Amino acid sequence: MSKTKRRVDTKMRDAPEKRSSTSWLCSVEAYNILSAGNYTRLADCPEVRMCVSVYADLVSNMTLYLMQNTAKGDVRIRNELSKKLDVEPNKLMTRKAFMYNLVGTLMLSGEGNQVTYPQYKDGLLDNLKPLRPSRVSFADTEDSYVIRYGGATFGPDEVLHFVINPDPDRPWVGTGYRAVLKDVIKGLKQSNKTKQALMESPAPSIIVKVDALTEEFASLEGRRKLSAQYLDSSESGRPWFIPADAFDVQQVKPLTLNDLAIAKNMEIDKRTVAGIFGVPPFLVGVGDFKAEEYNNFIGSRIMSMAKVIEQELTRKLLYSPDLYWKFNSRSLYSYSLSDIITAGGAMNDRGAMSRNEWRDWIGMSPRADMEELLMLENYLPTSELKNQKKLKGGDDDGQND
Repeated sequence: MSKTKRRVDTKMRDAPEKRSSTSWLCSVEAYNILSAGNYTRLADCPEVRMCVSVYADLVSNMTLYLMQNTAKGDVRIRNELSKKLDVEPNKLMTRKAFMYNLVGTLMLSGEGNQVTYPQYKDGLLDNLKPLRPSRVSFADTEDSYVIRYGGATFGPDEVLHFVINPDPDRPWVGTGYRAVLKDVIKGLKQSNKTKQALMESPAPSIIVKVDALTEEFASLEGRRKLSAQYLDSSESGRPWFIPADAFDVQQVKPLTLNDLAIAKNMEIDKRTVAGIFGVPPFLVGVGDFKAEEYNNFIGSRIMSMAKVIEQELTRKLLYSPDLYWKFNSRSLYSYSLSDIITAGGAMNDRGAMSRNEWRDWIGMSPRADMEELLMLENYLPTSELKNQKKLKGGDDDGQND
């Protein structure tokens, strides 16, 4: 009997599912089990995406200048190369989309690295092709390193390699922000889950105490019948009639985010994320706008990111030692129209700029009759100071006023 029973059980048991151990180890399920937690990408955190979007949007808004050193100062050069980089660096994207993708990849999916392959045609720069970060890897050599992309291998001088947060042991490779943001992102994710759970299943606003000895309260069906009999009202606003000995109705407030201190913790985490990226908190939804703080952010963090791009473009795409690339950050600062007019008027009065340059500051087209410099009477060259009337003591005929 026992042998027969064992044979029947063996025959009825489902065959084990065949699954490759290698594929399981590479799955998200294996990561969650082995690491005791769910894997969260930086790009999946809204606050991180907001900070990265601020960088990418502002950097991509700046005009890229080709500058040349001269004996009388640096001047802007306008030629086909400057047009190529500032207007159409990539055949499939606009300049803004290209720069936005470059900065976004550099800060998120590229682990602090972004690689672009310059393509040439007839000896001239023809296209800048961003390489997919998921297929890029770096390998050290005896005295340098190489960049591997699929089956191809490039030297550092063959591609544009943009780096942020250099690795101390390998300073030519970036590290990004993942390790620093790991715990903060975990806290934000858990806070969002708790908030969503409270919104989807809030606590009841009314609690009813019922005599537990009643037969109707002993079963689920009885409790539903009791609720339908005494607590449901067919008409809005009609009073309820309930037995005083069996019921005690109390109204309570459901749990809120403030009760669990989630709102405060989320604000702290958002400020922490903003602090790690150096972004003013009001740009991630915390606090009020402050023009001085925003302008400091442009001059420090945004221009620091711009320098990474400027210097790599300069050393890889330019051969002349007196040429370099420069982003124009003036348009990003928070200026009011009155501030621009006041500053432009002061410079125009002193001959530091023409009226057409002044008009360009406020977005107006130039006029032919505004090229001439106009200055106040007292603003004279040093060589003409001795010819002032007040120093002569009278008019040209020698008579005093």
